[in-house]
Amino acid sequence: METVDCAIAGCGPAGAMLGLLLARAGLRVNVYEKHADFLRDFRGDTVHPSTLQVLDELGLAADFAQLPFRRVDSVGMQSHLGEWQFADFSRLPGRYPYIALVPQWDFLKLVTNAARKYAGFQLHLQAEVKGLLIEDQRVVGLKFVKDGTERGVRASLSVAADGRSSIVRQQGGLVPLDLGAPIDVLWFRLPRIDGDPNNVAARLGEGAMLVLIDRGDYWQIAYVIAKDGFEPMRAGDIAELQRQVVKLAPFLAGREQQIRNWDEVHLLRVQLDRLQAWHRPGLLCIGDAAHAMSPVGGVGINLAVQDAVAAANRLAGPLLEHRLDDRDLAAVQRRRELPTRLTQAAQRAVHRKLLEPMLAGAPPVPPLALRMMAASAWGRGLAARMVGLGVRPEHVRSPQIAE
Repeated sequence: METVDCAIAGCGPAGAMLGLLLARAGLRVNVYEKHADFLRDFRGDTVHPSTLQVLDELGLAADFAQLPFRRVDSVGMQSHLGEWQFADFSRLPGRYPYIALVPQWDFLKLVTNAARKYAGFQLHLQAEVKGLLIEDQRVVGLKFVKDGTERGVRASLSVAADGRSSIVRQQGGLVPLDLGAPIDVLWFRLPRIDGDPNNVAARLGEGAMLVLIDRGDYWQIAYVIAKDGFEPMRAGDIAELQRQVVKLAPFLAGREQQIRNWDEVHLLRVQLDRLQAWHRPGLLCIGDAAHAMSPVGGVGINLAVQDAVAAANRLAGPLLEHRLDDRDLAAVQRRRELPTRLTQAAQRAVHRKLLEPMLAGAPPVPPLALRMMAASAWGRGLAARMVGLGVRPEHVRSPQIAE
């Protein structure tokens, strides 16, 4: 059985970034990803200034700039009653006063390609983690299936970065606290043509909401619905969804017919939860495995990356010196729990004050507090800082060896 310093379940943003940072520090790191590649549609792809800064600190800014991304300078909402700009990223300090919309598979390829330059990094594709190796109540590695055969890897540290339905978290007996989410989201695409609006915008209507994400030659569209509302919709005609799209975004008239059937609509069941304990001896959870986020603000990737940076900063030294213990894992949770709690509190407030009333048929107007924030440059800058940088942006402090 192979032995490594760290075994990571899942190669999403959290797992890929942690793998890179620990390999960069000179550690042996294996990352296990159940899929054959990263090509899955409708995954989070908003890369915020905090993450762009991390890429810069890793010397990857120039490589990132070569990826096909769309720059977002502001985020707003509009309805037939008016238009409001809530976040103005141009007011942020630093070299990256914008959000980059980049396909997540391109982001993950960038990070894992950088990690492969270090001898200690190995990415195992089509390797699905199924459980834990446990000795004397301590997690000492992972069980995974590859090529139809169950195998194992021993590790000083095992990391659950396998998403909101984490099998590693479940096998480790770590149970999330469900904070409740009153919404689900339908994702689909429609063509974008010259003359269409720019940037990300939420469009509010009575009982409905669209979020339009500019992807260059197409719109990635989120249609917000009440929790568990998809099955009743699916039992009806797709024409009703087409009608709502045109009602909320009239400029799409004529294109809505390209949503031909329900098979072209992807359901995201929104979860909002967090672990009370992110760790047990030998095991740490990060990213969605530690805290599933609402799509509000598009912060999921960035919190996952911040978790990975904080974990590497704290754990690389103890792993290198073979002295890792549970206090180190607890320190990672303490570092990242406050940003998680405050971000989730803000998301819950948006759910409660905006989305729930809107889906219940309230007038499509943002709450007074949001409108007051939108009314001043200071308020728009504050919103941009909360969304783009977060409560506690992390910076790369972990060591580096030569590639």
